[in-house]
Amino acid sequence: MYEGLHHVSILVTDIERAKQFYGEKLGFEESGERPDFGFPGAWYQIGNTQLHLIVHEEGNTLRGTTEIDSRDGHFAIRAADIHKVIERLQEQNIKFVNKPNNKTDWHQVFISDPDGNLIEFNK
Repeated sequence: MYEGLHHVSILVTDIERAKQFYGEKLGFEESGERPDFGFPGAWYQIGNTQLHLIVHEEGNTLRGTTEIDSRDGHFAIRAADIHKVIERLQEQNIKFVNKPNNKTDWHQVFISDPDGNLIEFNK
């Protein structure tokens, strides 16, 4: 009945800053498929899933902090090579929490974007 996760939408406050973070720093591929919805945003293709960035000043999902708390709401991206992800984060001076040994069967790495959205990379 279900085929998989199509997209995750997150709120950002500054689309250009967010695009610089997701596109340039993380290296996500921006999709040209996003229609003109009449508000700023961007779509990124990550494997078979999309990440939708939305500027929505009245939204309620911003955490109000960039502190990394792996128990807080987040989305996770499966990495082909977690060590390459770590190298890229280090090269881009992105703060991360590395959890190679945890209660799961996979290596976890957590980051925060400039608006406080939490992202887990795992392998």
